[in-house]
Amino acid sequence: MAIEETLRIEGGYPLNGEIEVSGGKNAAVAIIPASLLAGEPCVIENLPDVDDVAVLIEMLRWLGAKVEFQNGIMNIDPRGVTRCNPPYELARRMRASYYLIPVLTGLFGHAEVPLPGGDDIGARPIDQTIKGLSTLGVKVDTVRGALVSEAQTPAGAEVYLDMPSVGATVNTMLMAVMVPGNTTIVNAAKEPHIVDLANFLGSMGAYVKGAGTDVIRIRGGRKLHGSNYTIIPDQIETGTLMIAAAAAGGDVTITGAIPTHMEALSAKLLEMGVYVHDEDDRIRIRSNRKMRPVNVKTQVYPGYPTDLQQPITALLTMARGSSVITETIYEARYKYVEELRRMGANIRVIDRVAIVDGVGSLTGCPVTASDLRAGAALIVAGLMAEGITEISNVKYIARGYERIDEKLRRLGAHVERIRLKE
Repeated sequence: MAIEETLRIEGGYPLNGEIEVSGGKNAAVAIIPASLLAGEPCVIENLPDVDDVAVLIEMLRWLGAKVEFQNGIMNIDPRGVTRCNPPYELARRMRASYYLIPVLTGLFGHAEVPLPGGDDIGARPIDQTIKGLSTLGVKVDTVRGALVSEAQTPAGAEVYLDMPSVGATVNTMLMAVMVPGNTTIVNAAKEPHIVDLANFLGSMGAYVKGAGTDVIRIRGGRKLHGSNYTIIPDQIETGTLMIAAAAAGGDVTITGAIPTHMEALSAKLLEMGVYVHDEDDRIRIRSNRKMRPVNVKTQVYPGYPTDLQQPITALLTMARGSSVITETIYEARYKYVEELRRMGANIRVIDRVAIVDGVGSLTGCPVTASDLRAGAALIVAGLMAEGITEISNVKYIARGYERIDEKLRRLGAHVERIRLKE
């Protein structure tokens, strides 16, 4: 008998107090596969206990690795890895499964990984990943729904990405540290988790320079070793908590954060009239829920992140005036808008632009999360709404937010997770 869960939120309660942000999900899903390259045990700390991490644990164990995970600390021993073809049932559950392509190719000279799954938020082509690997001498074909790779003439090279794709940058980095010679990745993604992956690879003995800029240089073929590494805090969870605090009103301090990663969001919240103050690893949000409208355009880092487009759109439904949201990264990221309309939001979507006219109030009702960040948007809306909001498809939220209901309860929200039997 399947178990379904919903989040039940009673809106209208301000948030107050301190809360610590979890480790970075996007960093974790790149660093965990990369640990297999060490050939020796690795210890990774500050990992979030989310479903994407759980899927990776299953996948690594299936490949033959020994994995232990408790209290945010993961011990990985890759010495027993003998397989290079993770099963479809696991790979389809997350986008980051394709980070195993360069890792397993580096270990075995070939691999077969099912095409990645993950959220349905629009076209997420893998052509730039194939371009990067091909430039490094790896042949990649799509065969029966899987990516099949073979290292033919592996060697470092200059890889020019047509766009600063995070996935392509990660996959090219992972392959480049294994092949002999020098690799330069031009037009690389600059997101914080790219830098974190580079630092982790460096802790294993790889030579990776320039991460965080648009040119990354790698000297490949060096022998790697085990490492003990602590990953960065989650940029998107930090932002979601900042937006939730602004939405509910009150006074919240988020600890364990990296404020410089949040500058694009902080600027928008300040523009809306929300109090934002950061110091060291702390960000304080104070809000009276009287917010001005703003215009938001998603961009690659360090611009406004696409993963925070949905939560801030929910917040702007209560701003006093009209806001314009332009989504430049994923064309299908407005599926959640219909759910916000059910709650009373006034939003019009024209192609990749959403025009949000603020309303006096939202009303709680049953809604459904269509993807991870859509779920976050509905939580934000539920905190603002009058009455009860019940969010179904909680499985999406669990993919990337560690016990978000518990964290919000500790701040004073009336949120509970309800298990329903089907």
